[in-house]
Amino acid sequence: MNETTERQLCVTPMEVRWRDLDAFNHVNNASYLTYLEEARLNWLMQLPGVLDDSRSKPVMAACQLDYRAPIRWPADIEVQLFLERLGERSITLGHKIMGREDGHLYCDGKVTLVWIDPTTGRSTRLPDALRRAVG
Repeated sequence: MNETTERQLCVTPMEVRWRDLDAFNHVNNASYLTYLEEARLNWLMQLPGVLDDSRSKPVMAACQLDYRAPIRWPADIEVQLFLERLGERSITLGHKIMGREDGHLYCDGKVTLVWIDPTTGRSTRLPDALRRAVG
């Protein structure tokens, strides 16, 4: 059974680092992926038992980023994560990268995480601890 919803899960504040910039003096598009990864890890680490189970681990199955505006240095940003869909073997998280002070939208989109059995590489049911946390 799939459950579709959208509610905020986590807000992670960040500072743009000088090393994140490209030759055009704005944040390189690959750095956006790093910001999203850091926010997802921050969220998952707050959920007891979700990352502790050695029988299943999350992997990114799909990622969509819609770049809305360049981020220039210096900047204080935040990554907002939303629950979009909770499936049997995957979860889809919406995300937004926003200016912390002015709320300016720099990027939005979604990412789908699938839990796999690290021994077989096959997808497995989402951990009960994750279901309880987002349920």
